[in-house]
Amino acid sequence: MSNISSEQYLKKILLAPIYEAAIETKLQPLNKLSARLDNHILLKREDLQPVHSFKLRGAYNKLSSLSEQQKKNGVIAASAGNHAQGLALSAQKMGVKATIVMPKTTPEIKVSSVRGFGATVVLTGDSFDAANAYSLALAKEHGYTLIHPFDDPDIIAGQGTVGKELLQQDAHLDKIFVPVGGGGLAAGIAVYIKQLLPHIQVIAVEPEDAACLKAALAAGKPVTLPKVGLFADGVAVKTIGQETFRLCQQYIDDVVTVSSDEICAAVKDIFDDTRAIAEPAGALSLAGLKKYTQQHQLKGQRLAAILSGANVNFHSLRYVSERCELGEQNESILAVTIPEQQGAFLAFCNKLDGRAITEFNYRYSDSKQANIFVGVRTPQGINELTSLTDKLTVAGYSVTDLSQDETAKLHVRYMVGGVPAQQLTERLYSFEFPEHPNALLKFLNLLGMHANITLFHYRNHGAAYGQVLAGFEVDDSQVAEFSEHLNALGYNYKDETLNPAYRYFLSHRNN
Repeated sequence: MSNISSEQYLKKILLAPIYEAAIETKLQPLNKLSARLDNHILLKREDLQPVHSFKLRGAYNKLSSLSEQQKKNGVIAASAGNHAQGLALSAQKMGVKATIVMPKTTPEIKVSSVRGFGATVVLTGDSFDAANAYSLALAKEHGYTLIHPFDDPDIIAGQGTVGKELLQQDAHLDKIFVPVGGGGLAAGIAVYIKQLLPHIQVIAVEPEDAACLKAALAAGKPVTLPKVGLFADGVAVKTIGQETFRLCQQYIDDVVTVSSDEICAAVKDIFDDTRAIAEPAGALSLAGLKKYTQQHQLKGQRLAAILSGANVNFHSLRYVSERCELGEQNESILAVTIPEQQGAFLAFCNKLDGRAITEFNYRYSDSKQANIFVGVRTPQGINELTSLTDKLTVAGYSVTDLSQDETAKLHVRYMVGGVPAQQLTERLYSFEFPEHPNALLKFLNLLGMHANITLFHYRNHGAAYGQVLAGFEVDDSQVAEFSEHLNALGYNYKDETLNPAYRYFLSHRNN
């Protein structure tokens, strides 16, 4: 695969017949964001493709390269996302039989969309790895051609047509920010841009909890992350491709990583300027553009980001709405201890100097002091937060900033006041649950029989995986044995027993 030269890639991109299925998408100015950041910011609208994602480009280009016999035999792919829809539509247009293997956890909106394009959907396993393994077996059994989602020269060249259009639409760009999952889009754009206008910087953007390119660059080769975050599921890839890494290592100028909250803020920015609703992975590159601009104090530059997809589950927008202000650092979440006496709330609010309170959670716990969970509008960001917490501390309040605490933001804010009536030897864990009916049953069978469950909180955000917080009555002597049961469960989990939000609002440990 690596025998393909950069010049050959340039030719492949220029000759890619993708416009038989895809469209040339517009490069749209983001006027409100441009004014706010003092740079000229443009958004490449790949959400306007027939499948609402750039993935159609690579899939169609790959199918076009197949022999007539391969087309006759049919194609197969493992995908829970946009690659599946791109391949399904491409196959439909060419009259090729397509089979898509998807995990059972795939949201129904994506399953029905793929079926709507005429593909056969096979649901198996709870993870991409399981679906991928089954697709390999089916390909061998039936003679299907496996269409890889990113690590293939024809896929890379198809995605590279985005770079070709960018230069045709604006040859005066200073920087292009590109989302990275497996690296196909970044590799295709970079190999094209750097051969024609090498002074334009191509900057990769990854989620902090799924930064496979950053890890590979540090190691000098592709490495497999032990786990990845699932919020931006379109880029939740553990291992970057061999060929995509080779090209990214050669041509990418820099990498920036962003948090889930920063992605949510970028989703809102896109909506404010365009009224388009991006999926989290689709807003990733704009989140990186904003962060990079701030870190490097960029002014007056022409910057492009790519809205790579808009196949968002509507119910996940609740999470985005809750978190976007935190991502913009316009809101701060604090745990504050105040006296349990008449007038204490009023005295505390007076110390906020008129700042808007966005959230206030409290429940009586004892006669001396109260712990309150409070959201405060801080439009000046970290400097204003620091000034506020300093003022509150000087006034005698105990203050803890929970703005970056995932457990506080996902769970504890909805559970404040839940201190048990008697002291427990309790340990707290957070889990990622696959969203299917047997997940809870498996959880209870493996853990509920080995320890008393003392706390449980779950919210469905419309994703393939749900976030669960659970407490168990486990003393120190039982931790090692209980950990064996946790590992046997097979879900991602984390010990949250020392989490400050938990200790403030749900545990006796602070009393």
